[in-house]
Amino acid sequence: MTPPTVAFSLDGKPLTAHAGETIWAAAQRHGVEIPHLCHQDPLRPVGNCRACMVEVAGERVLAASCCRTVAPDMQVRAQSPRALAAQRGVLELLAARKPQRVDRVNDELDHWAQRLGADRSRYAAAFRDVQAEAAHWPQAPAVDNSHPAITFNADACIQCTRCLRACREEQGNDVIGLAGRGAGARIVFDQGAPMGESTCVACGECVQACPTGALAPGNGSWAKLSSREVDSVCPYCGVGCALTYHVQPDAQGHEHIARVEGRDGIANQSRLCVKGRFGFDYVANPARLTKPLIRRDDAPKNPGQVRLADWRTVFREATWDEALERAASGLLRIRGQHGGKALAGFGSAKGTNEEAYLFQKLVRVGFGTHNVDHCTRLCHASSVAALLEGLGSGAVSNPVMDVLQADVVLIIGANPTVNHPVGATWMKNALKRGTRLILADPRRTELARKAWMTLQFKPGADLALLNAMLHVVFAENLLDRASVAARCHPDEVEAIRQHVAALSPEAMEPICGVPAADIRASTRAFATSKGSMIFWGMGISQHVHGTDNVRALIALCQLTGQIGRPGTGLHPLRGQNNVQGASDAGLIPMMFPDYVRTQDAGVLEQVERYWALPQGHLSRTPGLTVVEIVHAALAGTIRGMYIEGENPAMSDPDVHHARQALAGLEHLVVQDIFLTETAALADVVLPASAWPEKAGTVTNTDRLVQLGRKALASPGEARADLWIIQEMSRRLGVVPIAEVDMHGGAAGVGAVFEEMRGMMASIAGISWARLQREGSVTYPCPAEDEPGQRVVFIDRFPTADGRAKLRPAPLGFADEQPDNAYPYVLITGRELEHWHTGAMTRHASVLDALEPLPTVSIHPTLLAKLGLRAGEALQVESRRGVITLATRADEAMPEDAVFIPFAYAEAAANLLTNAALDPWGKIAEVKYCAVKLGKPQAAMAQA
Repeated sequence: MTPPTVAFSLDGKPLTAHAGETIWAAAQRHGVEIPHLCHQDPLRPVGNCRACMVEVAGERVLAASCCRTVAPDMQVRAQSPRALAAQRGVLELLAARKPQRVDRVNDELDHWAQRLGADRSRYAAAFRDVQAEAAHWPQAPAVDNSHPAITFNADACIQCTRCLRACREEQGNDVIGLAGRGAGARIVFDQGAPMGESTCVACGECVQACPTGALAPGNGSWAKLSSREVDSVCPYCGVGCALTYHVQPDAQGHEHIARVEGRDGIANQSRLCVKGRFGFDYVANPARLTKPLIRRDDAPKNPGQVRLADWRTVFREATWDEALERAASGLLRIRGQHGGKALAGFGSAKGTNEEAYLFQKLVRVGFGTHNVDHCTRLCHASSVAALLEGLGSGAVSNPVMDVLQADVVLIIGANPTVNHPVGATWMKNALKRGTRLILADPRRTELARKAWMTLQFKPGADLALLNAMLHVVFAENLLDRASVAARCHPDEVEAIRQHVAALSPEAMEPICGVPAADIRASTRAFATSKGSMIFWGMGISQHVHGTDNVRALIALCQLTGQIGRPGTGLHPLRGQNNVQGASDAGLIPMMFPDYVRTQDAGVLEQVERYWALPQGHLSRTPGLTVVEIVHAALAGTIRGMYIEGENPAMSDPDVHHARQALAGLEHLVVQDIFLTETAALADVVLPASAWPEKAGTVTNTDRLVQLGRKALASPGEARADLWIIQEMSRRLGVVPIAEVDMHGGAAGVGAVFEEMRGMMASIAGISWARLQREGSVTYPCPAEDEPGQRVVFIDRFPTADGRAKLRPAPLGFADEQPDNAYPYVLITGRELEHWHTGAMTRHASVLDALEPLPTVSIHPTLLAKLGLRAGEALQVESRRGVITLATRADEAMPEDAVFIPFAYAEAAANLLTNAALDPWGKIAEVKYCAVKLGKPQAAMAQA
């Protein structure tokens, strides 16, 4: 349907505007530029800069074109002498106030001043008088360098308030404000604190919005022209933000990434977080691996020494030919002596889809085993297991941004403002519009202050809460009868009804700690709204009952009919940038690409034909998962491993045993960009490419396949991951995919993508050529002339009969409960500034400056009970290990639990965690274990 139009004229030329469109927007759409400073897409105009003033026939005063709506037959003059004089006068006033220096090479004020011939000196004397008087007023210093990432030059601020709206309306952070009046008005952070001491989360949205460079990157990169701009994708979380790298030469002429800006991508619409915007210089860190390394004969592996001060004490440099030969021959020897079952491979969720596909093919064909896995086993394996079982698909039903169409949102076991910050901005935007948030978590996370209902359940009691909510659905007849009849099996619905009959909110309240009235009110709101969504994270999945948790969420959605429409559905927030894509590409032991089960009838034969292998070449034995592989290595049945871009010596549960297992391997090959804790235990280390140094695709949490482009050359002799995997494959007898460049160039990557696409019906319509044109496409996309499906499960589920398979979720609890010896609960997770095991972020200067030390978050009451003050050291001990780290008082914590991020090798949280497995998803219970707390032993001895 064509939108209604309004006829008007601009400078005598007849034009049309859309109904409700502003004069400025209509002019811009027709190619007529009017000066403006108070807004830029997507920031709304507020008319406070007055640079866009125009004449409207019949009106006495000028109108701000960015705020004035076009009326029928309106006659507008933007270039009349009066309008131009007003526009020029505003620019002259602003230019006279702003110092004449380059804070930003594309300064918008300078651009418009030059465009309209504004005289900078016209008001200079007057402003000198005003500034002399203002020197006596209380105000912030002219330059605020207190923040590690951002510099605020107050004297360059024109008070357009774009930064304020970017902070509050886009990111929802409420940090930037406007204080004072008249000539004393000024931008402030919180209530006048230095920026570095404020609650700023360093998303940099204000920097991107600032038209003059008053807010700018602290490294001064905006004052220099970029030699190149390269569009790519953020390498951190699963939101998959589109970004642009600005490449500049250094003093020696070597190119580096000087800054990063958000790009108008489908998932982020130009938004970024602190990691995406400021966490890029890890690629240039001096600690980067630049040459292949081989373990010295006089350097035995030591699981207690994984942080090497000098790699030369353990390794020697080698040529690529020697390193590749040594790496492959060791694996071939084990395969020849003990068979493929004695080998295993860990791929990476931080690499590309093409790398994941080629790596799993190498293991299956070259090793002769399905022992291949990656970090999804430690984050959302239970979610995928339950979703595949219940709905026939392991992917999300709706994109994150669908939250803007939801009436009610349930977030459980997730902390989006920390783990998926840009995704959280859409949630905050939705709440501001009136969406009701039900936040369920043992901690009162940042979103709690915006929540309609907070269900702070006891750690490990998630199933008590979820079963109580299902009880309410049945007891209060909140089922969607049409959905249940059309898309469920009656006997399964009845089984759940009987299971939850005795699990009422009143019965579960003492167990989960949530008032029964709140459980009932939340369930009613979720079930009866026109659109309800569920988001969950590893707080739900990383438990021995993680699969049952997700089964309960599936039942809650399906029984209430909250799936298959925009603003509804199930969304497990994927952790790393390509954990979805790596899983899709078959980097898991029990699945080939597209989640085709390796043990299904005829599948192995079909894959053998596609890969041109002899019949019977692929192993008929099911593969082992991450934790099972580590256990097998400790037992001596796994003797050799090839690890690409993973760090199990930090990420695995009970990491002391994981390090023992890795050190005990006969042969370990590690491919990475830094000498990680895992690489320190390797026999051969292969220096790989960082994300900005390669081309390839990644798939975000929304099922959006996106193209990343190469921005830099790798340092020294580091090589593209795809080239390394291909070279290892050759030596292990795997036929190369194509005799083309694999050094990060698009041609070689495209050849791998096209072979992968041939195995995956879900991306059949996403050709390499299409990605080159469009940059991103959502799957499922069965044909090249289709846009891809943002919302799935609309009519049926991809199961044999099109119906969901619902299962009761038995009331279960953590494997290891607190007792008198270990009375407290440890919760682990990520923090905003660091990612996963810290291999990248702790080598990024800004991120490490923001959070340089490991801390343990603890409730002030418990802190006082222990006789400690915030900042003092606390010893945390489990049955598996002990670490000491500084305390951080946090009233959001329950009084019987502590939280530790697992990014810090010097206080590795996974030295403490429990390796007990969920029987379905084979995921470890790293979110919960029993610990005891106390002052460090050394400090007690001194006292």
